[in-house]
Amino acid sequence: MVIRQRTPADDSAIRDLNDAAFRGTNESRLVEDLRAAGLAAVELVADDSFVDGHILFSVLDVIVGQTPVRTLSLAPMAVRPKRQRLGIGSSLVRAGLQRAGDDGWQAVVVLGHQDYYPRFGFSAALTQSLEAPFSGASFMALELESGVLQGSVGRIIYPPAFG
Repeated sequence: MVIRQRTPADDSAIRDLNDAAFRGTNESRLVEDLRAAGLAAVELVADDSFVDGHILFSVLDVIVGQTPVRTLSLAPMAVRPKRQRLGIGSSLVRAGLQRAGDDGWQAVVVLGHQDYYPRFGFSAALTQSLEAPFSGASFMALELESGVLQGSVGRIIYPPAFG
């Protein structure tokens, strides 16, 4: 299994993968809308002679106090149903977070499974002081630069693609 940068030649397989993993077209439309808006910042695929996994990190407007924080939204992340629970998703998340950090992003926000994302360092406590359309244990953040989400009330503005 190789984790690599997405290429346009992967797009049909990525669409089919997201539709199968999420049993509908909402996530594949989200991916296409985020790309069209120029917001896709890190996009990787898990390739084992076929695209078995996909992850997208897109630009997200976050302000803490009066300071903009270079933040990404992790959404969606999908693994082909027959290949789930084999570590593909974890490999995609780790590789994506590494790339985000290398590219100078300061934080990542996710709305996802509260039992899955904390293993990568995501915490719902980091989103509690952020005004956003989401809240609760499934709304989490990870600081790639220590302290950027702490200390002041903040706000997250999701792009229209997220509806």
